[in-house]
Amino acid sequence: MHSEFWHDKWSKKEIGFHLDEVNKVLLKYWPDMHLAAGSNVLLPLCGKTLDLLWLREAGYRVTGVELSEIALDELAARLTQELNIAIEKCREDERVFYRGDGVLLIGGDFFNVSRELLSRELGGDIDAVYDRAALVALPHAMRQQYRQHLYALSHGAPQMLVTLDYDQSQMDGPPFAVSDAEVHAHYDALYTLTLAEERELIEQEPRFQARGLTSFIQRLYFLR
Repeated sequence: MHSEFWHDKWSKKEIGFHLDEVNKVLLKYWPDMHLAAGSNVLLPLCGKTLDLLWLREAGYRVTGVELSEIALDELAARLTQELNIAIEKCREDERVFYRGDGVLLIGGDFFNVSRELLSRELGGDIDAVYDRAALVALPHAMRQQYRQHLYALSHGAPQMLVTLDYDQSQMDGPPFAVSDAEVHAHYDALYTLTLAEERELIEQEPRFQARGLTSFIQRLYFLR
């Protein structure tokens, strides 16, 4: 899957994957991360998620990495409008940086962002990762590379991971189906996994029913 695919999706506003509300699992389960206020939270492949605003308003420092400048422009605008956080945008070394009080947004290829870059920008390491739509946005061939890079980038910080699972013979992604077995295959050697919630969402997803799905399961994991 090439970057042009996502640039095209954003330019055409084909962003059905974007939720125009804060994710309910974040609201319900984030306290279980037991993360101190002021901690650095990384949101990989963040799009323009309102989850980032919620985390910032809750007192955390937030870092989002996203390929689409369109998405980050809109996210930066909402941070200013809704949280009154002034955002400075600048281009450096083929990336776009958006910096504000407790906010760092990086526009560019996630795989080209290094731990050293984040440490320099943040003055320290990532303390936690919130992955709601990153792992499931990538095809199977890219997910191992993603897992390895995210682990290195965050120095093994604990994660809150949301996945989706369905019969991929009925529909192809994105979002891609990621089974419970695959999650364990990726992460068992690195973390202790806890499955916190498993929910059938197909009745709430008419657009996926229309594409032929008969089941659409969301799972929430804690990786520590």
